[in-house]
Amino acid sequence: MAGQVAAVSRNETYSFSKPNRDSVTLLTGLGVEGDVHAGETIRHQFRMTYEPDLPNLRQVHLMHEELFDELALKGFEVAAGQLGENITTRHLDLLGLPTGALLHLGEQAVLEVTGLRNPCAKINDFRKGLLGEVFEMDPVSGEFTFKSGVMAVVRHGGTVRPADPIQVELPPLPHHPLERV
Repeated sequence: MAGQVAAVSRNETYSFSKPNRDSVTLLTGLGVEGDVHAGETIRHQFRMTYEPDLPNLRQVHLMHEELFDELALKGFEVAAGQLGENITTRHLDLLGLPTGALLHLGEQAVLEVTGLRNPCAKINDFRKGLLGEVFEMDPVSGEFTFKSGVMAVVRHGGTVRPADPIQVELPPLPHHPLERV
């Protein structure tokens, strides 16, 4: 399984969207250099208030560009970085990856997928009604499918740029499906 980096984004302050950049530097065990969510412990603004010492399993947020195409068909105009992701991918089934999958980006960087992004109500502040489009409920199981990307930690740092290749290394069997982190 292979994909490509479509865009990279970071923001030094807490805000919903992140500006696109020419490149980002991933720091081992921390996240995206200069990004507000980088750190060894939780940096999610709400969760820091009640779980400040837990490990940061949300160092890097990846989202598949194909979601933007799907949303456009439903009347929502969304571009890379606008939903807060650090790395926008193309031609890679992010949501189908198992927990622990390694993503080799560019020449050096390696991310380990930790789980699904749990979309928050701020998505509706960005575009009214969008929250309902980034998750869906399975009518049989009653389980939710979250479509707003995956979270990862940096296992090996490096610079990542748009058009860099992404190679997937699956973990040993048995594979465990992604859960919310």
